[in-house]
Amino acid sequence: MSHPHPELGTPPKLPKGALRVTPLGGLGEIGRNMTVFEYGGRLLIVDCGVLFPEEEQPGIDLILPDFTTIRDRLDDIEGIVLTHGHEDHIGGVPYLLRLKPDIPLIGSKLTLALIEAKLQEHRIRPYTLEVTEGQRERIGVFDCEFIAVNHSIPDALAVAIRTPAGMAVATGDFKMDQLPLDGRLTDLHAFARLSEEGIDLLLSDSTNAEVPGFVPPERDISNVLRTVFANAQKRIIVASFASHVHRIQQILDAAHEYGRRVAFVGRSMVRNMGIARDLGYLKVPAGLVVDVKTLDDLPDDEVVLVCTGSQGEPMAALSRMANRDHQIRIVPGDTVILASSLIPGNENAVYRVINGLTRWGANVVHKGNAKVHVSGHASAGELLYFYNICKPKNLMPVHGEWRHLRANAELGALTGVPKDHIVIAEDGVVVDLIDGKAKIVGKVQAGYVYVDGLSVGDVTETSLKDRRILGDEGIISVFIVVDSSSGKIVGGPHIQARGSGIDDSAFTGVTPKIQEALDKSAQDGVMEPHQLQQMVRRVVGKWVSDTYRRRPMILPVVVEV
Repeated sequence: MSHPHPELGTPPKLPKGALRVTPLGGLGEIGRNMTVFEYGGRLLIVDCGVLFPEEEQPGIDLILPDFTTIRDRLDDIEGIVLTHGHEDHIGGVPYLLRLKPDIPLIGSKLTLALIEAKLQEHRIRPYTLEVTEGQRERIGVFDCEFIAVNHSIPDALAVAIRTPAGMAVATGDFKMDQLPLDGRLTDLHAFARLSEEGIDLLLSDSTNAEVPGFVPPERDISNVLRTVFANAQKRIIVASFASHVHRIQQILDAAHEYGRRVAFVGRSMVRNMGIARDLGYLKVPAGLVVDVKTLDDLPDDEVVLVCTGSQGEPMAALSRMANRDHQIRIVPGDTVILASSLIPGNENAVYRVINGLTRWGANVVHKGNAKVHVSGHASAGELLYFYNICKPKNLMPVHGEWRHLRANAELGALTGVPKDHIVIAEDGVVVDLIDGKAKIVGKVQAGYVYVDGLSVGDVTETSLKDRRILGDEGIISVFIVVDSSSGKIVGGPHIQARGSGIDDSAFTGVTPKIQEALDKSAQDGVMEPHQLQQMVRRVVGKWVSDTYRRRPMILPVVVEV
């Protein structure tokens, strides 16, 4: 197995007749999936998703792939293939199309409908090509064939990319549910056919590679939901991803069976379920879904609310209910169902929401105490089965954290893929397919790009470090006025602390130290305000550290008169 090295340099020019693969997101993380394929100077992008922030990224709304490496090559892009409609695969598209709005989008009916609705909010009207499984399209120099795969959202596709350098297959997110609710199986026959032709490079979903066995069928959840609905005393509130159409269908079926009305809460949930219903992916009995405003007229035991917030997102409906910051108030006897998995990194936020809901008397049903979720990603048993069918000449695990990528690589090796033909890469690592062999040839910039409100890319790692310090340790401001000729203090120091736990009156202990340091600076001829500010920062910082064992942000201001 080859793997990235920290000393990797800039990749060489792509040799003639070679295929280059550059993942800009989705490797070493869950989310932000984006891969660039290059042949003959032309580019094809597969997916362009977002990553959701964790606790150590305060104030951040979304994290995008870094477009730096393709920013000067936008005219070389033949199109963006979208494997399915989850945010971690389509959420970054509006930000890429801001740079060039006419890049074609290629995807299935539901996937394109979801991204078009999102782009409408960004005032972008995209060029689209709707494809379906079994379809083969020439997209510039890339000959693409689309294959049905089963996932936790309808209409998911894998893509086989044929070039003179060989065939690369990107699975997207997939599993092999043998009893899918919509009857749409992962097309193993198509993968076997591609195998006969020869899969030169397989980029395979790694998310569940550590989990043994096979993923249970989605329909197994139905009986559990019926039991929950049968025992619920008052309202039922379900939190799910806003794009998990199969899960919402089962909620609607249970609500219909038990005589309850359903209301969708949250803009993304209302929008996505409306699209799914209009396109026929969501079967809604007449009169079942009502506007949330009409719920007050119904008895509590006839109400189901379907909302977002299953990952503990601070501004999502469920989190706000837990914090008593939502028009819907949790009362004793309500039942809350978290019908989703825990995305790594979100555990604390989710348990905080569960505790908040429980505090107000809700009965919270989640994956930890009931089978209300099955994964959308193939487990180890399915991946072994899949590799034995595909027989790839080279394997590149994608879509997962480091532990998932390595576990997936081991599975590939067990099925006979030579270890020196298994490439474990990370974001930005460039892989070339030359003469039937995939190898790492360099690395390009692929860092996090933060979206904070309307700003994109303005927040840096330094900014986030400052935010973390402010959140953890607080801030101390020091204002001093000095005489420009003598360097003597003529005003201050005025010292104020916020969030540091130190009373302002305590700073009388550091005032003489500041005075002494300024006097010494004046004697040494150091009069420049910036230098004096740095000196004040060091004096106050050392005093706070020695006295309180704390490291707040020190903000000194020195004004000359």
